[in-house]
Amino acid sequence: MEVKVGVADTVRELVLTSKQTPDEVEALVADALKNPQGQLVLTDEKGRRYIVPAARVAYVEIGTSDAHKVGFAP
Repeated sequence: MEVKVGVADTVRELVLTSKQTPDEVEALVADALKNPQGQLVLTDEKGRRYIVPAARVAYVEIGTSDAHKVGFAP
């Protein structure tokens, strides 16, 4: 599953692929946003941890991973 996190005052978004379910990710986001001094901690499928201060989270997009196509379309 793909998770995109928009961080305030940052041009690029954080994109990661997670083994967690959408409900699990949503619960983590909801818990982090309850406390402005808290942190949103997400783990990708390779075990890397991403930590974003809750006050800096602009948006979170939770969706399925799409296979990226390579090449040109006619």
